[in-house]
Amino acid sequence: MSVVHPGLNLRRGLLLGLFVLIADQASKWWILEGFDLPTRRSVELFTAGPLGLNLTMVWNRGVTFGLLSGSAPWHGWALAALAAVIAAFLIRWMAQAETRRTALALGAIVGGAVGNLIDRLRFGAVVDFVDAHGWGWHWYVFNVADAAIVLGVGVLLVEALFGRPATPDAPGKAA
Repeated sequence: MSVVHPGLNLRRGLLLGLFVLIADQASKWWILEGFDLPTRRSVELFTAGPLGLNLTMVWNRGVTFGLLSGSAPWHGWALAALAAVIAAFLIRWMAQAETRRTALALGAIVGGAVGNLIDRLRFGAVVDFVDAHGWGWHWYVFNVADAAIVLGVGVLLVEALFGRPATPDAPGKAA
């Protein structure tokens, strides 16, 4: 586990967050404007035996897996405000991250959260379009931001469960 200067960790995390944000917004622009998925609704990309991948247009008015969805005008704004508060908390955590891995995981989560926040402010819902399926079962439709959030949370869980504890300072050394 590499321990790096916290300021460097913050920069790395923010850089990854910016990359995730740009990739997310570019993919959504392409889906909406270039590919015009809202008109097509669903397009099969490939099927390999029981596995497949489709592009399917979904306007997610809730959070993960459509939870907390609602159609009241204030609802999208409330979820956007919640996402902004969470992103601010995560950036503060990132500024204090002791490892590169933690900072990058937090950067992925923040970039994804901000990408979905932008959708909520622009459209009142999040643009979801990746529809993976296998053996007759469809996973929830998701986007680049969602994938980055899930991967970032996964890394944080692995780090919490299996990461090595920080080594204490040598005796006689000031903290």
